[in-house]
Amino acid sequence: MHTVAAIVGYLEQFAPPALAADWDNVGLLLGERGAEVRRVLTCLTVTPESATEAIETGTQLIVTHHPVLFRAIKRLTGDTPEGRMLCALVRAGVAVYSPHTAFDNTHGGINESLAGRLGLVEVGPLRALDGPRQCKLVVFVPDADLGKVSDALFAAGAGRIGQYRECSFRLQGTGTFFGTEATNPAVGEKGRREEVSEWRLEVVCPEERVSAAVTALRRAHSYEEPAYDVYPLRPGKSATGVGRIGRLPAPTGLGEFARTVRKALKCGPVQVVGDPARPVERVAIVCGAGAELLGDAVRARADVFLTGEMRFHDYLAAQAQGIALCLPGHYATERFALEELADRLRAQWPDLDVSASRREQDPVQWV
Repeated sequence: MHTVAAIVGYLEQFAPPALAADWDNVGLLLGERGAEVRRVLTCLTVTPESATEAIETGTQLIVTHHPVLFRAIKRLTGDTPEGRMLCALVRAGVAVYSPHTAFDNTHGGINESLAGRLGLVEVGPLRALDGPRQCKLVVFVPDADLGKVSDALFAAGAGRIGQYRECSFRLQGTGTFFGTEATNPAVGEKGRREEVSEWRLEVVCPEERVSAAVTALRRAHSYEEPAYDVYPLRPGKSATGVGRIGRLPAPTGLGEFARTVRKALKCGPVQVVGDPARPVERVAIVCGAGAELLGDAVRARADVFLTGEMRFHDYLAAQAQGIALCLPGHYATERFALEELADRLRAQWPDLDVSASRREQDPVQWV
């Protein structure tokens, strides 16, 4: 039996929620994790039409790109179109999961898939995210404790650098202490200053594991009051991030590039801002509505910024900064990826009935 929890676990591994924007609302938004799933429907947005499709086809889980319940609500009733839709889904036992911007940004996600469809090379994040937050943990140990304290720190998750584990630095020196009458020193005597041969042991440690590592070192250390320091480290840039930047195999005109985009996305007319004859080679990509990353595209020296939609004043800002725009529409830059996601889920669970919504359509029509 397949459950909501199992499918959610797979989706969170593919598109980790940590990649989502701070303002986003990703994850399981409706339903019970233990519920059985026999049929899954993917869609760009849960609308009355796609919700009805899910109910009529006996779907137990909708995977939607755009979240439902995006903003906090105080009541859920049938007095509004959204309320009626959500109440109907609850009555039918349909769960709803949204990966949204985590899906945009993940390896193999929407922006990367867009870059692949356009044949871009040398693709990387447009705005790199900070890597994991780490600390450096330094502890001073006598000769006899060096091995067991090291082992305790490693077992607690410290000492990992990339694909290497049990990493540390050790420097021998001399430590001093003066124990009062209330102490019971493990070496030397109280009531006088002692000099002890000690090691300075340094390890890096994920920020969230520091408390566990300190507890482990204290248990392994023979001193009543082991001396240790915790230094927060400035995070480096990770290999993941928002949007993508890449290069076409050869320069082409802006107008020809727009035609390539239209063909790749099988969409309607594509808006461009800039001279259609202008040569473009370096391409920045942000699916959906990516105006907030226009500055990133300029700093990355992109010739053209491909996103779904922007406002009029964003067009003027792009012109002023010398970057062209290519705008095929919000729906066009994201809907294809929900079809790809349905294929991915079918490949993972061949016995599961998975399909992309057949009733979902772009609300924008060109006349």
